Amino acid sequence: MARGRRYAAVLASAALAVGSLAAAGCGDDDNGSGDTGGGSADLSGNILIDGSSTVAPLSSAAAEAFAADNGGVNITVGTSGTGGGFERFCKGETDISDASRAIDEDEVAACEAAGVTYQELRVASDGITVVTSANADVGGDNLTLAQLKAVWEPESTISNWDQIPPAGTFNDVPLTLAGAGSQSGTYDFFNEEVLGEDAAGETVVPRQDYAASEDDNVTVRAVTSAEGGMGYFGFSYYEENIDSLKAFSLDGVAPSAETITSGDYPLSRPLFIYVSDTSLAKPEVAAFVRYYVENAIGLAEQTKFVPAPQASLDESLAKLPAE
Repeated sequence: MARGRRYAAVLASAALAVGSLAAAGCGDDDNGSGDTGGGSADLSGNILIDGSSTVAPLSSAAAEAFAADNGGVNITVGTSGTGGGFERFCKGETDISDASRAIDEDEVAACEAAGVTYQELRVASDGITVVTSANADVGGDNLTLAQLKAVWEPESTISNWDQIPPAGTFNDVPLTLAGAGSQSGTYDFFNEEVLGEDAAGETVVPRQDYAASEDDNVTVRAVTSAEGGMGYFGFSYYEENIDSLKAFSLDGVAPSAETITSGDYPLSRPLFIYVSDTSLAKPEVAAFVRYYVENAIGLAEQTKFVPAPQASLDESLAKLPAE
């Protein structure tokens, strides 16, 4: 699904979310849905968000729903990748940074050097999903992390599914690879979990003969257009394209909302937004972020994300200024 169609679907779902969340009334209910931000005519200003393409559809849904009752607030969501988003955030160029991994040491140092302090808020859960085309006849439907490492490690020359060890596991089908670019938090997390660290303690860099992009929609297209493509991205992108993709179980565990929430799925991870304390001092930003977190479960369900545990959302809410 092209980015335009993906975002159209997200915003259509967000419109539904506005109605359902408004119907829930004020305060939290059992689904974690709260009010719609108060509909304050006094709120105005611009809010700039950038970062992870995995988190962006959820932030876009939150922005659309919030803006429905707060027309004076203009919210822009960019997708330069988690790393690219943190670069801008730590320069003070954005209010909020979408992130599919936690901020790393170098980024913390960059923010400290620029005097940017912030709050880390968990907003959803995710599982990096390894896929091929629904039409691909590659054989098996399970991959082990060891097999993924054999495919993606820098010395790998595997170019056919039947070369993935042990012999005979998969069919004789040419293998082409697509995945996250180096500015993506998905790239960092996948390499850390699958490839591990080298002798110097640095995350191993994958083989370079693959189609790399910070835009997960590009990876979807690369996989679905190949005879035997393999790609990876966030679970919501798989769910959005479930008719054209087949997901692999990893070490015998299939990706699902249940296995991701429980952490049983090997590549489960939390998703975050980071908001600067300077921006939180602005009423429009504080109201939007509170709305986002209070309604994170309802928004996630509407937009095919895996909700964060309520306890994590409560921890995030506790970091925000009192209303």
